Amino acid sequence: MDLRTGLCCALLLVALLPLSANASSKRLSASKSQLYIVYMGDKKHDDPSIVTASHHDALTSVLGSKDEALKSIVYSYKHGFSGFAAMLTESQAEALAKFPEVITVKRNTFHKLHTTRSWDFLGLDYQPPQQSGLLQKAKYGEDVIIGVVDTGIWPESRSFNDRGYGPVPSRWKGKCQTGERFNATSCNRKIIGARSYHRGISAESLKSDYNSPRDINGHGTHVASTIAGVEVQGVSVGGLASGVARGGAPRARLAIYKACWEGDGCPDATVLAAIDHAIHDGVDVLSLSLGGFGPEYSGTLHAVQRGISLVFAGGNDGPVPQTVTNAVPWVTTVAASTIDRAFPTLISLGNSEKLVGQSLMHNASLISRDFKDLVYARSCSAELVASSNVTGKIVLCSAPAQAKFRPPAIAFQDALNHTFMAGAKGLIFAQYTTNLIDNLAGIERNMPCVLVDFEIAQRIISYFDTAGSPVVKFSPTMTVVGDGVLSPRVASFSSRGPSLAFPGILKPDITAPGVSILAARRDSYVLYSGTSMACPHVSAVTALIKSVHPDWSPAMIKSAIVTTASVTDRFGMPIQADAVPRKLADPFDFGGGHINPDRAADPGLVYDVDAKEYNNFFNCTVGLLDGCDSYQLNLNLPSIVVPNLKNQVTTWRTITNVGPAEATYRAVVEAPAGVAVSVEPSVISFTAGGSRSVTFKLTFTAKQRVQGGYTFGSLTWSDKSAHSVRIPIAIRTVVQDFVADTS
Repeated sequence: MDLRTGLCCALLLVALLPLSANASSKRLSASKSQLYIVYMGDKKHDDPSIVTASHHDALTSVLGSKDEALKSIVYSYKHGFSGFAAMLTESQAEALAKFPEVITVKRNTFHKLHTTRSWDFLGLDYQPPQQSGLLQKAKYGEDVIIGVVDTGIWPESRSFNDRGYGPVPSRWKGKCQTGERFNATSCNRKIIGARSYHRGISAESLKSDYNSPRDINGHGTHVASTIAGVEVQGVSVGGLASGVARGGAPRARLAIYKACWEGDGCPDATVLAAIDHAIHDGVDVLSLSLGGFGPEYSGTLHAVQRGISLVFAGGNDGPVPQTVTNAVPWVTTVAASTIDRAFPTLISLGNSEKLVGQSLMHNASLISRDFKDLVYARSCSAELVASSNVTGKIVLCSAPAQAKFRPPAIAFQDALNHTFMAGAKGLIFAQYTTNLIDNLAGIERNMPCVLVDFEIAQRIISYFDTAGSPVVKFSPTMTVVGDGVLSPRVASFSSRGPSLAFPGILKPDITAPGVSILAARRDSYVLYSGTSMACPHVSAVTALIKSVHPDWSPAMIKSAIVTTASVTDRFGMPIQADAVPRKLADPFDFGGGHINPDRAADPGLVYDVDAKEYNNFFNCTVGLLDGCDSYQLNLNLPSIVVPNLKNQVTTWRTITNVGPAEATYRAVVEAPAGVAVSVEPSVISFTAGGSRSVTFKLTFTAKQRVQGGYTFGSLTWSDKSAHSVRIPIAIRTVVQDFVADTS
């Protein structure tokens, strides 16, 4: 979900019904048909029509007739796996769940979307340098097919011009689905396929959206152009953040799957249909900037088992711990971080003091050269604004004591609404993070707004308290890029680990730029923030690596990205995470670290996983196997989490040499506090003609018997030359299982 969308969400008040009414409601719900997802595992036949016929047969046996079965079914998943979405009563769903061929039956749920300079910041320079980097080695992503499951696409955007492209790759089996304001010419040699999934979407949503792959929201277009947009010169937001807009894999092809709709969001049924078609169509990478998908998204596993890399957004519910979503081990889950660009805005006080905030002020008609009266309205609640006479004045909103109760996004939106409706001519809003800067983009057309931290706000308050007639004025915003901007930092909104669903799997996997990302929306370019914006950066890098190493599995590509990530900034200082207060980032903030594309192309060693090994893990999630903790611990992932270390735990990992045939690596351990770590063997050598894979053992021993929190460390295999292969480690010591740590 991008944060601009989140700010516009209405607050829903749910009334508590009397017990008798609630019971009646439950009986009505049980008899009323709802959309259910029936998952049946691997398809039993290569002919899709036979797979669909088996779905009809199963429904017929429950509903009583073939006609009723045909009326009930909404989607038949028949390409990558077997299953269907159908309108069923609760009792019918329960009957289907008892069929031996049915693995799970779940109600359809609805999920949110998670929402130029960034590619230069990552070192993917478009112009060929003297020493060829990943972008050049990958031929700019030439002919890699990237599927985007999102809100659709705006095909007329300059980012999707197909000038200079060759024929569509012959392996492509997709289609260009026509519909409202989307015809066959909306696809081209850049957008090689487009589908939309309207069945099961409410009539209200369809009325407010295009019944076609066309994108009314803008989220999907922004994501797609970030992944693979062509070079577009002279792009800016009112002169700010000006430069060249482009995607990370600008020569890749795009396949669009519109599964998300205005109002209804992204239902399970449509997303599964999109994944099923993407497997059939022949995508290489699938990018999903969507929230909240867990083990029920079995279709993702089938995609990975067919060699498709899947990249998901990790969620926008940070900095609260245990909020990360999309935590299954076979996908890459992405956190969001900042880039080296800021938008400083000078605030001049009546006493000649100059302070600096952040803004996007580019509307010259709203920026007065004259001082205006300053009002301090504390939290800027409706009552305080009404009693402060703010009409025609600039209002300061600062209430640090309330920050722990209300997230900055909500507090800012309320303050903005209250001051604007009361006739204010400007807003200074204090918060503990400025990761919401792009939310000012639309507001600046109506009223200048500047974001400051609480320290700057206190200096303004001191002036306000001592001045007889306090006044203030703003100067136009500037764009600053480079070493003077502390970056990268994990964004405050970026969801944090550990995963509630799978505490033994480290999530997120990686962080990438996701704050104030400039990309296409309809015919213009806008700044969006969110893990939705970070996800396409990793999707593009995944595509580039796949182009350079077409024989690598999704696990190898993910390993290369995680093990080569940076944990320090360009000055060698540890990467920080915006939180309350700001802190040094740990693996639950950013996984392996900040993505480093050029290093990921040559990792030296990788942690590979045969995709079939994920089956045991998946079977645990649906209750078909016991002993799931051991499956999580011993999956050959490029990370290790031990959430329940009592005395000693041993795990194994296997590394595969993808670098020089002859190489020697030595283990370098950074042990988590309170834990002893041993690695056997600690030196591994590879020889020409010898095995490319070696298995090693790690043993973790608790130094103290405490019911503790997580501590962090790492294991790095170094050849003391070009390769340093690092995996993060998170360990929690416990005395007894399932003791609540709420002190």
